[in-house]
Amino acid sequence: MTDSNDVISDTPASPVSGEISETPSTEPSASTAAKDEKKAFVNPATLPTQEGPGGIRYDFNLGCRVQLPEGEWTIRLTDLDTGNILFETKAGKATVNSAKRFYVRFGIEVKDAAGTVFTHEFDCRGREVLVQLPVGTLGDTLGWFPYVARLGEVRGCRLTCVMAAPIIPLFRATYPQIVFITPEELEGSDRLKTFYATYTLGLFFEDSAHVWQPSDFRLVGLHRTAGYILGVDPTEEPPEIAPDEDPSRPIEEPYVCIAAQSSSQCKYWNNPDGWRQLVAFLRESGYRVICIDQKPVHGTGIVWNHIPYGAEDQTGNRSLAERVRWLRHAAFFVGLSSGLSWLAWAARCKVVMISGFTHPTNEFHTPWRIINWHACNSCWHDPACRFDHKDFLWCPRHAGTGRQFECTRLITVEHVKRVIETIPDFSSMNVTTA
Repeated sequence: MTDSNDVISDTPASPVSGEISETPSTEPSASTAAKDEKKAFVNPATLPTQEGPGGIRYDFNLGCRVQLPEGEWTIRLTDLDTGNILFETKAGKATVNSAKRFYVRFGIEVKDAAGTVFTHEFDCRGREVLVQLPVGTLGDTLGWFPYVARLGEVRGCRLTCVMAAPIIPLFRATYPQIVFITPEELEGSDRLKTFYATYTLGLFFEDSAHVWQPSDFRLVGLHRTAGYILGVDPTEEPPEIAPDEDPSRPIEEPYVCIAAQSSSQCKYWNNPDGWRQLVAFLRESGYRVICIDQKPVHGTGIVWNHIPYGAEDQTGNRSLAERVRWLRHAAFFVGLSSGLSWLAWAARCKVVMISGFTHPTNEFHTPWRIINWHACNSCWHDPACRFDHKDFLWCPRHAGTGRQFECTRLITVEHVKRVIETIPDFSSMNVTTA
């Protein structure tokens, strides 16, 4: 972040969208929340990686960065697609850093007293580009990765993608044109000095200045925000997952996969007897019910969520590829607004999603989305309800009252059954539709 004493304000263009300092800027000049997101990512090379004439250096690894040597310069940054002048000032030795860190087709112009010394128009075709995804989440990565692949296809760049090690095997074989790497492998390596541009994907809750995202993710949807950040078509598309090493069915009988656990209680189906009744319904319909959660029990304090009664236990620290195999052959999947629903979507499994704290626009489209519009809902999208990752019992509007978690507590078993019965080829043997 640029210290206020280093900002030069003479002859700014209007609107101003840049900053200037005497040393290269590698910290995000965004909100506290955005900084929290950035802590999980690898910082770019300290110096801009591209060399211009006369000691000028530039790159697009933290927005647009231009390092000017000793001299008397006039520098202008423009958005080539909109025609807007984003920043213009006179400076000596300094580093200019654009205010926006998402995809912009920047133009750079540097002049001295004799005239134009250097111009550059952003073009990443054939150049090294880095996209960083957070490593602590499954669903976010699965939702965002198709836009990363789209960036490489549309822009023709040589793409490197940072993601969590357990997820990389899902994509390495199906996207051979992309280099996959973990943050640990990238940190401190010489590869940082090769990147022409870097883009960071995350959920920036208080980025009111739109430094990291052109549109708030709560407005455009969890996955589609990546399309806006990367400057590609935000239309959703599931990623291509590597083929199963063993393509056979895990079990011969018809079965349904379920996932009842999540990272926060607001994401659970909080109907006290919902899962028990639903599992009984599915079994009476002729299906075995397979729970593929990582944990059979999860919670905090005096609140603990157990594997649904009657479900077969396939929980544990199993590979994602093994879970994909179960999902590919399942009749359908029943889950929450959580990572395994995104994995089922990526595996081309029919997804029944039970959720209320998010609006349906937040996730991928499924015809079998279940929400109760008569209850409180969609608090995740309310900027006044700042999500607290550390509060497992987060319910911003009704915590401590009789209405806590009513968004899913009031989703009835009958509602879920009726939606499931609309799935093509659903077996209704031994079941009388209510």
